[in-house]
Amino acid sequence: MTEAKYRLKLPQLNGHILLTDSGMETTLVFHDGYDLPYFAAFDLLRSRKGTDWLKAYYSRHAALAVEQGYGFVLETPTWRANPDWAELMGYSPDALRAVYHDAAEMLFDLRAKHERPGMPFVVSGNLGPRGDGYCVSSKMSAAEAEAYHGAQIAALAAAGVDMISALTINYAEEAEGIVRAAHTHGVPAAISFTLETDGRLPSGQSLEDAILQLDGSGDTRPAYFMLNCVHPEHFQDVIARGGNWTRRIRGLRANASRMSHAELDNCETLDDGDPVELGNQYRALLELMPNLSVLGGCCGTDHRHVCAIGYSCRHQAAA
Repeated sequence: MTEAKYRLKLPQLNGHILLTDSGMETTLVFHDGYDLPYFAAFDLLRSRKGTDWLKAYYSRHAALAVEQGYGFVLETPTWRANPDWAELMGYSPDALRAVYHDAAEMLFDLRAKHERPGMPFVVSGNLGPRGDGYCVSSKMSAAEAEAYHGAQIAALAAAGVDMISALTINYAEEAEGIVRAAHTHGVPAAISFTLETDGRLPSGQSLEDAILQLDGSGDTRPAYFMLNCVHPEHFQDVIARGGNWTRRIRGLRANASRMSHAELDNCETLDDGDPVELGNQYRALLELMPNLSVLGGCCGTDHRHVCAIGYSCRHQAAA
């Protein structure tokens, strides 16, 4: 087991702005022509070719972060690596536990190669929703979600990750269960909600109410919140009207596309937007969300978008 390096003092909570990666799955499918069953990037760890692709992908993003003077959040490629999806792909529970270990070890090696003084590299265990991130097909209670995600979180925590990041979460009870499980296993958790074009969760709940619901959980509240798989134009008005709750949002991984989730689901070509425009939108959001400290991309984005985001936000911070 590798000892966690930043678990007790996450640098993104202490004055550091960190970059993170982009739309791994859309890059694999649309740029590199991979047949990616169930959008499950963790399956690449089965082969040397796939593992080499992952290392090159992370290294490209890490290098541009260091070049611009940022630290980085290395997210394990395990967004789809929960028991339901893994069973569909023929993974046994033991094989799935090996995935968590191998994914974390790969990122520890990459951190050793890329981290520089003053540019911390946080290793995060990445979780996705139990079901489809774009719709709430069946809800778990918080207790059910805690039990369901607990094994993933226990394995990632034992592997030595610094934190847990749960991305594309679409209702509050699943998020609450994830945070409870992370608390049980002594690892901080960030919850990243996805939003529809009206700025609300796919469950219909407002972003404000979802954040306040989780923050009412006392000691088991998230380390911070994020937003992902949503374009800035779909939520900026919600943030502009918001109050102190918006200061709990520290991470953003936006889509390049302005399409709705339903449109993205049915799209057979990649809408990669305009990287420079997206970078400028992040820069404008920093004025509304001064606590943003983890910046990356989601569907349709790649290293070009992260480069533009880093440049624009570094320029803003310097100003």
